[in-house]
Amino acid sequence: MEPRGLLQSDALYKYLLETSVYPREADILKELRKAIDDRPESYLSTNPDSGKFIEMVLKMLNAKKTIEVGVYTGYSLLLTAMTIPDDGKVIAIDVTKKDYDEVGRQFAKKAGVEHKIDFIKSQALPVLDDLLAKPENWGAFDFAFVDADRNNALNYHERLVKLVRVGGVIIHDNTLWGGTVAIKDRSMIKNSRLFAWEDTLHLNKALAADPLVEICQITLGDGLTICRRI
Repeated sequence: MEPRGLLQSDALYKYLLETSVYPREADILKELRKAIDDRPESYLSTNPDSGKFIEMVLKMLNAKKTIEVGVYTGYSLLLTAMTIPDDGKVIAIDVTKKDYDEVGRQFAKKAGVEHKIDFIKSQALPVLDDLLAKPENWGAFDFAFVDADRNNALNYHERLVKLVRVGGVIIHDNTLWGGTVAIKDRSMIKNSRLFAWEDTLHLNKALAADPLVEICQITLGDGLTICRRI
């Protein structure tokens, strides 16, 4: 696997994967990764090193109820469903279900965790608003993972921070946006990154100022920001 994030040394990234990621990655997650290798959009999938970090966070939280905004073929979704207890639930939201139905769903079935997944094909904001409309959902979730459209990332966060319990965690993916967040001149940014550059800057600034969370931004993958609800 070529480095897709900020760790640009092939040798160092290979060392990281071969030493601490691949040996402990579940075989079925390996199978899912290999199944999408030839897909043009395979870069949308969660990196396995980021996946190991998410798995550890879930275990440290003893997470049982989670939300995932943005699914693609479902690497992080499968990992989450395998990590939470048998009576746990992950609400997975994506505007399309095609990629998951074509690839990811068969692996969830094979792993015996499909019953933990509530996949909702929809724009995310209406689903999150529907959850918030029920008072019993406020502070009812342990964990949320956001890997979706950048222009709504802050809108997602504002809703998720109400749904996640005190001590729970929200993780935002792609918050360093290929390193472009450190570039001041927009003319120096490639078009493939420019479309969400300002949204990412806005999100990062808002998360840093949010009094409802403690944050830690790490250079794993394309940048992860961990928000602990306080």
